[in-house]
Amino acid sequence: MKYNFDEIIDRSHTDAVKVEALAERWGRTDLIPLWVADMDFRTAPFVVDAIKKRLENEILGYTIKSKDWYVSIINWLKERYDWKISANMLTYTPGIVTGLGLAIQCFTQPGDKVMVQPPVYHPFFLVTEHNHREVVWNPLILEDGQYRMDMENFRKQIKGCKLFILCNPHNPGGRVWTKEELEEVAHICYENNVLVVSDEIHADLTLAPYVHHPFANVSEEARNNSIVFMSPSKAFNMPGLSSSYCIIENEALRAKFQEYVAAAELDSGHLFAFITVAAAYSNGTEWLDQMLAYVSANIDYLESFLKEYTPKIKMIRPQASYLVFMDCRELGLSQPDLIKFFEDGAHLALNEGAMFGKEGAGFMRINVATPRSVLERALNQLREAYR
Repeated sequence: MKYNFDEIIDRSHTDAVKVEALAERWGRTDLIPLWVADMDFRTAPFVVDAIKKRLENEILGYTIKSKDWYVSIINWLKERYDWKISANMLTYTPGIVTGLGLAIQCFTQPGDKVMVQPPVYHPFFLVTEHNHREVVWNPLILEDGQYRMDMENFRKQIKGCKLFILCNPHNPGGRVWTKEELEEVAHICYENNVLVVSDEIHADLTLAPYVHHPFANVSEEARNNSIVFMSPSKAFNMPGLSSSYCIIENEALRAKFQEYVAAAELDSGHLFAFITVAAAYSNGTEWLDQMLAYVSANIDYLESFLKEYTPKIKMIRPQASYLVFMDCRELGLSQPDLIKFFEDGAHLALNEGAMFGKEGAGFMRINVATPRSVLERALNQLREAYR
């Protein structure tokens, strides 16, 4: 490989949440941190180089969206997903969770219903609740080792909702939804006048042989009734740059959202928001392919290790992302005891499944975007605790 993903980088004293928040969250610092969804690999070098080059001019003034920002996104979406968009469809947002909150505020009113599909990325329902909207739950079904949507219940639960937040690909389950599944979702929501907001931050982390389908690109109904949020932050390990964007093809929806975001001056962006996105998308194919190959090998290693040494712990093999949802229900532990098992026994800091909704009880989420030697050490600690 051209890039070295085996390198161990000391992240202490960098204010990294994954490391520095251990003491606050767990009350200890002796745990291997495999929880927060960023990678322990160096941020893609061309992204760092873009920042260094900009800093050669030592005036850190106000900045605008560069032409390269627009062009790089348009080209990336066309080349990777065969999705043709124009520059006017793009809106900058300072993070996808921020964007979700803005969409909820813009297109719904307090008391309105917003549907989510647990177990799912917890800000989906937390941001909804914090904005005084009612969360409607349509739990996913775990079947044959993968999650699927409960379409029969979907049709019932969507009645009366104003907005549906889709996780595409899914987090924490790692599921890549098929074009047919997304078309059905689009049709149901269009018929019921429910706006679809699709979080696609894990799109670029889709693993072979699976294919990601941007929601707005699956049908005319989807195109005219959706907001798609994307960012290179997960794929190129740059979430600290808080640079995301959304694509809205429907002109009326776009005008309303852009006016709302501009009113709060949240569409301006910071000094590095645009040049780093352009650098990632313009130079990132080889780095991304090699990183995904490394992560895929780590997933293989985790799967074989669990089968051999901790057979009561099974994993849902992700079709996208470096996050793996482990099914620990056969251990027969209560959720507090399961957390203690991983914390006190295995000395690992993971995300406990119930944080993604009650349907996640009995599960733990592990981040395998780390050097193999770190993963090996973590799993050996797990094996010893299991034994």
